[in-house]
Amino acid sequence: MDNMNTQRAPLRLSIRHRGRLSQVRIYFGKLLRMFVYQNDWKVLPMAALIAGLVGMVVRKRMFINMEGTLMGAFALVCVGIWNGCFNSIQVICRERDVIKREHRSGMHISSYVFSHMIYQALLCLAQTGVTLYVTLLVGVKYPTGGLVTRWFLLDFAISMFLISYASDMLSLWVSSLAHTTTAAMTIMPFILIFQLVFSGGMLMLPAWTKTLTYFTISNPGLKVIAAQADTNNRPYATISNMLGKMRNTEVEGTFTLGQALELLQDEDNSAISELRAQEISDAVTLGDVGSILNSSPAFADFRQERVTEDTTAGEMMTTLSQAEELAQKYAGTPLGTTMTVGEAIDYLAGRSDIQEKRDTKFTVKTTVGRLMDMAGEDKVKTFIGEKAAQASYNPAYDSTADNVAQYWLRLAGFVLVFALLATVTLEFIDKDKR
Repeated sequence: MDNMNTQRAPLRLSIRHRGRLSQVRIYFGKLLRMFVYQNDWKVLPMAALIAGLVGMVVRKRMFINMEGTLMGAFALVCVGIWNGCFNSIQVICRERDVIKREHRSGMHISSYVFSHMIYQALLCLAQTGVTLYVTLLVGVKYPTGGLVTRWFLLDFAISMFLISYASDMLSLWVSSLAHTTTAAMTIMPFILIFQLVFSGGMLMLPAWTKTLTYFTISNPGLKVIAAQADTNNRPYATISNMLGKMRNTEVEGTFTLGQALELLQDEDNSAISELRAQEISDAVTLGDVGSILNSSPAFADFRQERVTEDTTAGEMMTTLSQAEELAQKYAGTPLGTTMTVGEAIDYLAGRSDIQEKRDTKFTVKTTVGRLMDMAGEDKVKTFIGEKAAQASYNPAYDSTADNVAQYWLRLAGFVLVFALLATVTLEFIDKDKR
């Protein structure tokens, strides 16, 4: 009996002191078997389902306008965080007793965590591929050119992978802290809420909470996707859509003659400058003037004045307008020389009698639709959309390779920090009193 124990001792010692890389291979093989036999593969169809639902929601607005692109970026960050978190939230706490026993038998915690890092990286890579394929399938139209690589899809895949992988390592650390799967699943919702609320992109945060965004994976995740999607250069559609719904809304305002003239002389306004450039000489004829004078109350007194003993001015104008031969000959005759609207406005603004009436007030009541029609509805919506986009410009979303690389480094940093924290936490597993 003693001889048998003596012979077995060297075998136990050889297992106990097996190298770290050998242990990585052993535990990685164990995780692959668990993927097949313990149904860990179910995370892949779940990722496909989530990607399909999100893709159908964002496909009509993402990469089209600013707010749609930002909303789509946030939704895809949520997909990455969700996938990563539920990959590993239970993987350590569900076998805590086994880890404790094997650690006492010579298992290196660093080898155990590193094997998980390799396995979870492959799992996140597979989920990223599934997410891209399914979103393409449901109709999300991605751009073509990338910022870091030549292909947008490759750049985007790297971003989604890093978001998922960083979230995966965060959950791995939480799983190493929790003693039971119930405790881990109880903590998980709070982590998800913290990540989404403090992403710093979709919700307005008080100033004192903005430092919390530096501790979230969602913050660099949202910024990197927004930068890759060229969010800053997308038009802002919400305001122009709102204007369309307000066409029949009545507006009323009081202004002075001086204010109206100043507005009509503002050549920096593209709509006004286009109006000022139009020629008006050929548009006003003798016939037009005659019609205006005949129907104008302002000329009522003048119409009563006698031109001859038997004829008033009104009767003469009526006679002339009824003379078919004269009407046909002169009714289409243009008046004056070539003149633009701008020149006419400037001429009126320079008259002394007009200047004396600059403070005369007018009240105008019209609709939003009529005001837009005056300047051109499409031009108004485009102009307002561009101005709103400029006001919403965010330097964090600049579409540059340096910006993207910076966010990738931050996400990679989260991966290493959470993996290190999980390793340190598990090193104290022998002190677990449970």
